[in-house]
Parts: sequence; C-alpha cells; structure tokens
Amino acid sequence: MILHQFYLNCLAHASYLVGDERSGDAVVVDPQRDVDQYLTFADKHRLRIRHVVLTHLHADFVAGHLELRDRAGATIYLGAKAKAQYKFKPMADGDALDVGKVRLKILETPGHTPESISIVVYDLAISPDKPQAVLTGMLASFAIYAGAVIWVFAVRSELKAWVGLLIVALPLLPLAWSVY
Repeated sequence: MILHQFYLNCLAHASYLVGDERSGDAVVVDPQRDVDQYLTFADKHRLRIRHVVLTHLHADFVAGHLELRDRAGATIYLGAKAKAQYKFKPMADGDALDVGKVRLKILETPGHTPESISIVVYDLAISPDKPQAVLTGMLASFAIYAGAVIWVFAVRSELKAWVGLLIVALPLLPLAWSVY
C-alpha cells in the first residue's frame, strides 16, 4: 500500500493519495486544485487514479475533484448527506471502497459539515481487520501522540462526531498507527 500526504502550507490543507501497487489503482482524498502533483506521483509509481473522495464539501478552497474526474476518469465519492451539482457516488456509514488490496471504510462524522466522513484505511495484505490509518479531513482538530488523543480545538457541533470517531475507529488501529 502507498499512502502519501500532500500538504499545502498556505491553506493548511492536507490531501492524500492511497494506492495499491499490485493492481495499479489509486484514490485521491481531498485533492487540492492543482492536480498535476497527483497525476505526476501516480505516473511515477505506475498508478491510475480511479477514485476521488471528499471528506466534506470544501467552502474554504477550490478542490481538484472535478479536474481529476475529467483528466483521469476518476469517480467522485461524497458523504451520503451531500448535495452537489455534479454526479457522485454517495458513501454512507459502513460503506467500503476497495482499491486493489486496500479498503477504504467510511465512517459518517457530521459536525464540520453535515456530510462529513472519515475514512478508515485497511491494507488487506497486512490485515482485513486492523486498519493502518484514519483520514479525517480535519487534521487540525486533534493529534495523536504516543497513544493519547490531544485535542487542539473542537467546536461543539463537531464534538459528537469526533467522540464517535474516537470510540469506533481508534480502538481498531494497531499499536503503530496514523491518524491524518
């Protein structure tokens, strides 16, 4: 499994490319507007971007999901409660997207926006039961350090979603895990 973070400092925006080397398939999560970096990375690693997932609708910047759809032929996925002016596949709590031997399992975590989702990432070559990472779409909300959750900030509307994420997803993670 390939899990690569792309970070844009000026917007404090993290996006990810998750790929399976065996199948050559990849998904981009929360893409920046400049999609050339994902296409270049995918080409370098012999991957095809087949899917794009937004953890929430982004009102604070222009995302690159439509361009990845147009340039790579990727299918767009949003949380089940999303409303958009373009075609997408809704993802509800418990839904999964398999990308080769990588499984992305959806957790609905409304709060930041009503359609917000978090993505639990499994490398099926390692374990179908123990996730390797969680992509929350809200990097600044909390940090994980030495197994302890450290809250940076959380507004009241997000608290229920984050508590749910912590109760459901984090206990599943192995001792060495990453939350993004």
